[in-house]
Amino acid sequence: MSGYNRTEDNVPWWKEPTKDQWYAYCAAWMGWTLDAFDFTVFLLIMAPIAAEFHVPLLDVTAIFSVTLIMRLSGATASGWLADRLGRRAPLMISILWYSVCNFAAGLSPSFTFLFLARAILGIGMGAEWPAGAALAMESWPARSRGLMSGVLQGSWGLGFALSGLAYGFLYAPLEAWHKGYGWRGMLILGVLPALACVWIRYYVKEPEVWTENKKIQDASKAQVTLPLFAIFKRKYLFNTLTGCVWMGANFCVYYAMWAMLGTYLQKELGWTPAQVAVPVFWGNILTFAACSFWGALSERIGRRWALMIPCSIAIVLVPLYLSTTDPNWFLGLFLLTICFVAGKDALNPGWLSERFPTEVRATAAGFVYHQGAVWGAAVAPTLTYFAVNRQMGFAMPMLYATVGSLIVYVIAVYLGPETKGKVMTAELEVIEVGVSV
Repeated sequence: MSGYNRTEDNVPWWKEPTKDQWYAYCAAWMGWTLDAFDFTVFLLIMAPIAAEFHVPLLDVTAIFSVTLIMRLSGATASGWLADRLGRRAPLMISILWYSVCNFAAGLSPSFTFLFLARAILGIGMGAEWPAGAALAMESWPARSRGLMSGVLQGSWGLGFALSGLAYGFLYAPLEAWHKGYGWRGMLILGVLPALACVWIRYYVKEPEVWTENKKIQDASKAQVTLPLFAIFKRKYLFNTLTGCVWMGANFCVYYAMWAMLGTYLQKELGWTPAQVAVPVFWGNILTFAACSFWGALSERIGRRWALMIPCSIAIVLVPLYLSTTDPNWFLGLFLLTICFVAGKDALNPGWLSERFPTEVRATAAGFVYHQGAVWGAAVAPTLTYFAVNRQMGFAMPMLYATVGSLIVYVIAVYLGPETKGKVMTAELEVIEVGVSV
């Protein structure tokens, strides 16, 4: 029986996957974790960038926004390549792309150059997720896919934690060594993810379900040439639309909490870089743990409830940490909130992969996920506008945006399909034999 279809309940779940399945999963994991480092380090250095180039903070948040917006184009292109040519090549290209761009951004001679470098970086960032998610989820057995979806997506938190550590320990020494080099050094570190391509090149194979599906398409001369249009057919339209709302709300929640957190703590509460690194580091360690926990729980209570329960609890907790300025209370309540709100991301790779057929999976997942990033791109400038231009401070805009987005999130998840235990197959679902789409 095919590796992706095995259901050996008499062995521990971690022994069920084959060596090739573990290799594929680790490749996606490395790409996603290092992608997170490259992107999130920018969230911690916006204030010094604004100071060095003598531009308003609002202009720097525009760089953050354009990076998110450009992710959609990269995700759509990469998803198409991954569905047509395989998962490995787009994954390697994307990792090299965003690594080189982050290195170039660290050498920026002007604000315009930095803006362009990070905008182009967004294409590579967007390209990584659909190829990596499809590679990991198609390669993994159904029995523990929810858990490993949480581990994979939660590893964004590990990448963010790494950027927090780098910021806390390296920023000040680099700044002292050479004026203005602190934030540049943080970005230049982003070239390191390129090393992951060596692993992918030599150890990773295409998922069995994809290779068999491709053989069927070729043999029957039935090709999905425009997978993005296929997911908007009547059969998949409601699933696609509810998925888009789910992901849009997801990104808005995330960036309402994290995008301006470092700026808020430094500019309004007077925290030092080392102090800011504490909630950033531990919050993201808990993000990894929470994603893994709620992902594992989805194997028992279903995908939808594993997402709705923690987010409903988070709605009550968010106002608590944003209503205090005491450092200890803020840290404790913030970390408690993360234990629940971080569960919202647990099933991004798994549930999105299960919601769509093999022949359009990477395109569908990439588009649905990254159109959410476009909505998330508006969060940082909007929060900054109300905080600075309307003199509201960051706490209240962050509160309203987070709670409002969580409510929309819960509704969208409730309307989605339940896919717990779904076995991914190579059979054609979108197209009929002899027909190209």
